[in-house]
Amino acid sequence: MSGHRQRDVEQQRPLLDGGEDDHESLHSNTNAPQGQARALCGMGRTSGERLWFIGDCCGMVCGCVTWFLVLFADFVVTFVMLLPSRSVWYAVVNGTVFNSLAVLALASHLRTMLTDPGAVPKGNATKKYLESLQLKPGEVVYKCPKCCSIKPERAHHCSICKRCIRKMDHHCPWVNNCVGEKNQRFFVLFTMYIALISAHALALCGYHFISCVRVQWRECSDFSPPVTMLLMIFLCMESLLFLTFTAVMFCTQIHSICNDETEIERLKNEKPTWERQTRWAGLRSVFGGRPSLQWISPLAGLRLPNLRPRHSWRGGPAFSV
Repeated sequence: MSGHRQRDVEQQRPLLDGGEDDHESLHSNTNAPQGQARALCGMGRTSGERLWFIGDCCGMVCGCVTWFLVLFADFVVTFVMLLPSRSVWYAVVNGTVFNSLAVLALASHLRTMLTDPGAVPKGNATKKYLESLQLKPGEVVYKCPKCCSIKPERAHHCSICKRCIRKMDHHCPWVNNCVGEKNQRFFVLFTMYIALISAHALALCGYHFISCVRVQWRECSDFSPPVTMLLMIFLCMESLLFLTFTAVMFCTQIHSICNDETEIERLKNEKPTWERQTRWAGLRSVFGGRPSLQWISPLAGLRLPNLRPRHSWRGGPAFSV
C-alpha cells in the first residue's frame, strides 16, 4: 500500500488466566497524530450498546457456580441464622444489608459479563479503511493476524473471546468475559461487593456460633444441629476463600487503574508508549465523572440492548443480538 506500511506480526506470550496473547501495539516510526489515535480508539463504540455474550463452556460453568455460591450464602444467612433469631431488629437490619449487597454483587456480575469490554471490530484491516485513515508516509499500522483487525494502542488479542480488546486487563472465567476498557468498572464493583458480603457472612457465622454455644442448638436454628453446623462450616469456608480472592483482585484493580497500567502490561513489563494519567484522572476515566453514588452503582448508565441482529452468527465464541 502506498504512503504507509501495514505489518502482520504474531507473538505468543503467556496471558493471565492461561490464555495466549497475540499482540502488537499500534505505533508509528514517528509519533502518530492524536487524531488518528482517537479515530482508532473509537472504533466499534456502537457494539457496546448491544448484548454481549461469550459462548465459552468453562466460563458459563464458572458463572453459574458464582451465582450458586452467592445464592447458597444468602440461603444460609437468611434461613439458618437470621430468621430463627429472637431479635427482630437484628434479623431485619442484617438481612437488609446482606441481601442488598448480594443483589448489587449479582448485578455487577451481569453487567461485567454482558457488557462489551471494548472489542475492536473484526476484519476492519482493509485497504479501503486504511485509506480512510489518511495515514502519513512512514507510519506503521499493526494488524492482528487472528481477527484481521487494526489494533489500537494498548489493545490485546484474547484467545478465548477471539477478539482484540482495548485496554484488556485479563480474561476472567468467573465473569465469562474479558475485563477491558468498557466493563472494568463493573468488575471492580463485583469484587468489592463479593468481598463485603463475604466479610459480613463471616461475622454473622461467628456471632451465630457463639450464640448457639450459650444456648441449646435446637433453640438457635430451625435445622438440626448437624445440618446447622455443616451449613455454617461450608459458608465459612466459602466466605473466607471469596474474601481473600476478591479483596486481592479489588486491590490489584485499583492499583492498576491508579497507575494507568493493565495487568497484561505489568506482567509483560511493557514500557509505556502512552502518556500515563494521574491517579485521579485514571479513576475518573474508569468510573466516570466526579465522585458520586453512581460510582458504586452497577445499574448506572444501564440501557436496554438493541435486539436488532448485527450480523449472522456462524458458530464463533462471541455473538451479539
